[in-house]
Amino acid sequence: MPSLKDLKTRISSVKSTRKITKAMQMVAAAKLRRAQEAAENARPYARQFNAVMGQLAASVGQNEGGPRLLTGTGQDQTYLLVVMTAEKGLCGGFNTNIAKLAATRIRSLQSEGKTVKILTVGKKGRDVLRRSYSDLMVGHVDLTQVKRIGYGDAQGIAQDVLKRFDEGEFDVALMYYGEFENTMTQTPREQQIVPASFDKGDAPDKGEVYDYEPGEAEILTELLPRGVSTQVFAALLENAASEQGARMTAMDNATRNADDMVEDLNREYNRTRQAVITNELIEIISGAEAL
Repeated sequence: MPSLKDLKTRISSVKSTRKITKAMQMVAAAKLRRAQEAAENARPYARQFNAVMGQLAASVGQNEGGPRLLTGTGQDQTYLLVVMTAEKGLCGGFNTNIAKLAATRIRSLQSEGKTVKILTVGKKGRDVLRRSYSDLMVGHVDLTQVKRIGYGDAQGIAQDVLKRFDEGEFDVALMYYGEFENTMTQTPREQQIVPASFDKGDAPDKGEVYDYEPGEAEILTELLPRGVSTQVFAALLENAASEQGARMTAMDNATRNADDMVEDLNREYNRTRQAVITNELIEIISGAEAL
């Protein structure tokens, strides 16, 4: 049985931990409001941009004269996986879930004889993946010093990916990130960004006819790189909101667990204290009777 001093030390330690987790929960809640607002504000623009791009891509199709960023290299032998996670931990399974989704895809591609390369954004995902796939990593983007995600950050990542594509380093690029749904739910997503891919649901009604000047192929050549940057930017904003939501939930759970632990330790402390007092009284009474 632990002594009273040991129990008091443990109670003090858990209370100190509880103060830290409570403070982190409040900070995450404050950051979440800004991150969630940014992610939600970006969604209408991304949807509308994808709608226009979807119609342009449908018009051009897989014509030989179409932009290479849309038609691809004609092969799918080499894949680049862009894995986006947080720079910090203490956010539950957020980072691990994204890395697991990417790792599942890596194993699937390798079983098909494909070549896989990994570009990580955020050190937590890099730390998880390099335990098993360090030989596949070709680059890392450090956002430690970035306090608020901006379009310039996404543009830098997109330019790196497009440069590798132009140099023939890969045929297909897949992006992994966490989509924010609410504070309790952040869903890992996989999205193809090279060759550019658009959901049919994003395209406008086929009954509508648009005339473009210059032609669709020329416009796509100009807009596709920007489209990749937009997709990366939207993913970064979703990731930022997901990270803060996951951290707020994790710290709330940690605070509740600390409360329960303090309650249990206080109960054990009171029992031990009562036992000590009882033993002391027995000793006093026994000594008095012996006299």
